[in-house]
Amino acid sequence: MFDKISEKINSSFKKLRGNAVISENNVLDALKEIRLSLLEADVNYKVVKELIDTIKEKAIGSEVLKSVSPAEQFIKIFNDELSKVLGGSTTDLNLKVKPPATILIIGLQGSGKTTTSAKLGKFLKEKSKRNPSLCSVDIYRPAAIKQLEILCGQAKLNFIQNDNNKIIDICRNAKEKAYNVGSDTLIIDTAGRLQIDEEMLNELKSIKNEIEVHETLLVIDSMIGQEAINVAKNFNDEIGIDGLVLTKLDGDARGGAALSAKYVTGKPIKLFGSGEGLDMLEIFHPERMASRILGMGDVVSLVEKASESVSEEDASKLAKKIKNNEFSLSDFKDAIKSMNKIGSLKNTISMIPGLGNLSKDENAMEKANDEMKKTVAIIDSMTIKERNDHNILDGSRRRRIANGSGTSVQDINVLIKKFLQMKKMSKNMGKFKKNAKNLLKFS
Repeated sequence: MFDKISEKINSSFKKLRGNAVISENNVLDALKEIRLSLLEADVNYKVVKELIDTIKEKAIGSEVLKSVSPAEQFIKIFNDELSKVLGGSTTDLNLKVKPPATILIIGLQGSGKTTTSAKLGKFLKEKSKRNPSLCSVDIYRPAAIKQLEILCGQAKLNFIQNDNNKIIDICRNAKEKAYNVGSDTLIIDTAGRLQIDEEMLNELKSIKNEIEVHETLLVIDSMIGQEAINVAKNFNDEIGIDGLVLTKLDGDARGGAALSAKYVTGKPIKLFGSGEGLDMLEIFHPERMASRILGMGDVVSLVEKASESVSEEDASKLAKKIKNNEFSLSDFKDAIKSMNKIGSLKNTISMIPGLGNLSKDENAMEKANDEMKKTVAIIDSMTIKERNDHNILDGSRRRRIANGSGTSVQDINVLIKKFLQMKKMSKNMGKFKKNAKNLLKFS
């Protein structure tokens, strides 16, 4: 996400790091490049001007130029200011109200409203332990209602069916039904248009006038460029929104319009979609996103995702196996599957400081994904006995496994070599920790 912006900004940072001493000219040259890269990436020119002017004012000063590492200080200033542009701090959904808390999902047709509605329902159910119900008021497209019903079935969410053809009546009935089944949240998926028109705006206004809505979330497709800014401004001016949800950030190479949305509307980005799966919805943390854009990683989010994907009990069992040198090929396969639960390999690597550039190498990412799939296929073709004891894998067994997994004996040999290296490395890490503890005792 934000690949173009990240790539060009980091290119400017590299030039700064290459200077032993940073002068005012160095800073101005870097800011000029950054300004151009932001404009090329569809960031609103007013946002660019304000951001660059602020950084320039703070960066060109004795405090920065006399610091031990002026390049890093410049990057920190940039990170802080970019975080402010993105919203400064995380903004929660307004759900502490008399149930059911009602969330209105609005946006243009094709922006991802229906999928976002289902993702939000699943997110609230799993992360916030709420009991949401969902309904659709898109009476113009029966397929949209059916789509939401199917998605709710997949996510095991309560879908409220309604055959009424009056939008206000559908909303009223949905609130009543949600209350009766004990739902504390109602998510209403609204109809969209290819472009903003008076009929759509009137429908949305009537819903907000007749039904108590606690959150109005505007869903914006990050890939529509500068138009996203106009859409956000018009919806906010006409309807009034409480927050933004950015979709398709995983496929957006430019991303500049998304950076401008908060500035233009004055409303926070609350959530963002990072993939097509129903579990690919995340809270938008401005400071973390700024770090990711600047190639500084996002370790906090990575740890949170890992803790959600792997239970404490499983992690404990794995640690014990590593300590006792009992780590098997079955455990190796489980570790790969756990990593996949965190998200795409590209997204995961982008969160690790220093590896951001690697995540942008499409060929490397494709090769890594293929290798992971191949590894799982090879281990799946082994018997339980073979997975638990790699020492019995003689030539005959390896040929059988290669045929069963559609790979070669050489692939099997490479996998076993990598596995043994990983076991050795894990064992050495254990020794290192033990030696470090002993050292601390005598220090």
